[in-house]
Amino acid sequence: MTVAATPTLRIGGRSYPVVFPTLHDPRLHLAAVIISIHVLGQVALSFDVSVIQIVAAITTCAVIELGWTFARTKALVWPASAILTGSGVALIFRVLGTEHGDYLSARHWHLFALVAGGSLVSKYVIRYRGSHLFNPSNLGLVVAFVVLGSGRVEPLDFWWAPIGWGMVAAYSVILLGGALITARLRLLPMAAAFWVTLVGATGLLAASGHCITARWSLQPVCGTHFWWVVLTSPEVLVFLFFMITDPKTVPSGRGARIAFGVAVALASTLLMAPQGTEFGAKVALLAGLVVLTGLRPLFDRLVPEPDAAGNRARVFSHRMVPRDRTGPWPVLLRGAALAGAVAVLGAGVVAAGTPAREPPSLRVVPAIPDGVTVDVAALPQITFAPIVRELDETLAGPGGQVLAEALALDLAAEAHAMTRHDRALLAAADSGSRLAEMADRFDHAAASGQTTVSSYTFETLHLMVAWPYGDQGGPAPALEATGTVEEVTRAADGGETSRRVAPFALRFSMERAAEDRWLIVLVEPMET
Repeated sequence: MTVAATPTLRIGGRSYPVVFPTLHDPRLHLAAVIISIHVLGQVALSFDVSVIQIVAAITTCAVIELGWTFARTKALVWPASAILTGSGVALIFRVLGTEHGDYLSARHWHLFALVAGGSLVSKYVIRYRGSHLFNPSNLGLVVAFVVLGSGRVEPLDFWWAPIGWGMVAAYSVILLGGALITARLRLLPMAAAFWVTLVGATGLLAASGHCITARWSLQPVCGTHFWWVVLTSPEVLVFLFFMITDPKTVPSGRGARIAFGVAVALASTLLMAPQGTEFGAKVALLAGLVVLTGLRPLFDRLVPEPDAAGNRARVFSHRMVPRDRTGPWPVLLRGAALAGAVAVLGAGVVAAGTPAREPPSLRVVPAIPDGVTVDVAALPQITFAPIVRELDETLAGPGGQVLAEALALDLAAEAHAMTRHDRALLAAADSGSRLAEMADRFDHAAASGQTTVSSYTFETLHLMVAWPYGDQGGPAPALEATGTVEEVTRAADGGETSRRVAPFALRFSMERAAEDRWLIVLVEPMET
C-alpha cells in the first residue's frame, strides 16, 4: 500500500508540511453552503453587506487560525474552521448604512474584522475538556450586538425577500445542505427537537398577542404572523442547521443532545418574549444558544447514556445510581413532573411576553375640527415607489390616495390649530416628532407674540417608505411632496405682519392611528 507524501512548502531553508482540506471534511461542505447563501444574497436577495465586508471577516479569521496553528504545529493547515466562523459572522452581522449594491464598500470593515476575529479567539481562550465551550460565531455576534447596539449594527432580518427564484434557491440550499450535513454528524434528532419545541413555544407566545416591529413591515408583526415569520425564517433555519449543531459545542450523548435542543428552543423563546423589536428578538434567539452552551456540561452529567444493559443512571453526590423502573408510580410521577414543567414554562413564556403584547387596533384620536376640509379634486395623482407594493399592496392603489387625502387634511388641521391658538387640536393631526415640533412652534408663538400659519398646495406626491424611528422602529409610509407653501404671520391682535409664498420639497412620514386615520409623525427635507 502506497501512502501519499505530505506536500511541503520550503521557507527560509526549512520545509513545512502543508495540510489541505479533504473532500470528506463536513466543514468544507458547510462552508460551501454558507458561501452559496452569500452569493445568493448578493445577486438575488439584496443583502445589505458588501463583498469587502465579507472578505474582511473571512480573511481575518483565516490569518488568525493559520498563525495559531503554525505556532503550535509548525505546519500550514487549511483554516477550515476559521473560514466557517468568518463567513458565519459576515452572513448575520450588518452595519447600518450599508446598502445592497455597494459591493466594494469598505464601510466599517474593521467591525467585521473585529467581530469575526474576536469570535475565533474565543475558541482558543474559553475551553472545556480540551475543546471550545461556545460556538465562536454565536458568542461573538451576541457580544457585538449587545455592546454596539441597534443604533450601529443589526442582525440579518428574519424575512429576506418575497418568494421568487432567489428565495427558492436559498431554501433549497439551506434545507438540503443542512439536512445532509446534520444527518451525517448524527445531530438531526437534536435539530428536530429544537424546531418542534420552537414551534410550540413561539406558538404559545404568538397566541398571547406578541408583537415586534420590523423594518420590512409597515405594520407591527403580531400573533400568527409573528409565529409564521419566525418558523419559516431562513435565518432561523441557518441557526438550526449550522449554529446549534456545532458537534464540539453540544453534549456527547444522544439523549442529552435532544434535551439540549429542547432547552435551547425554550431559552430562546423566553428571551424573545419581552422583546418588542426585531433586533431584540433576533439577538434573543442567538443568546439562547450562548446560555445553554455555557451549561452544556450539566447535560452530559444529568442525561447520561444507557449502559450496555439499557439502564440509565442518575447523579446523586457524584455516584451513579440505577433507576427503579418497577411499578406504575415512577411512570406516573415522571408524567406529572413533565406536565408540571410544561405548565410552568408555558406560564413563564406568557408572563415574559407582557411588555410586547399586541397593540390595540384602534386608539382614541381627537376628531378633525369642524370646518376643516380639503379639496380632494385638487390633489395631484400619486405615484408609488416599488417597495410600497412589496410591503403593503393595499397602499399601492386606492389606499395611497387615501393617505394623500389624510396628509392634506392633517396639514389643514395644523393650520386650524395655529389660527385658533389651540394646542390640544394638534393631536388630531400629529404624533411623534411632528407633534413635538408643532408644540415648539406654539411655545415660540407665545413667547414672540407672532403666529405663523402655513398652507400647502401640492404639485407632486410620491409614496415611498421611510424609517422615522430608525431601522429597528419599523418602516412607515412616507409621501414625498413638492409644491408651494404660503406662510402668513399675524401679531397677537390678529393683524397680518407678513406673507410669503415659497416652494417646498418635503417628506411626510405617516402613522396609522386608527382604522381610518393617519397622523403626520415626521417631516424632513427630501433627499436630493
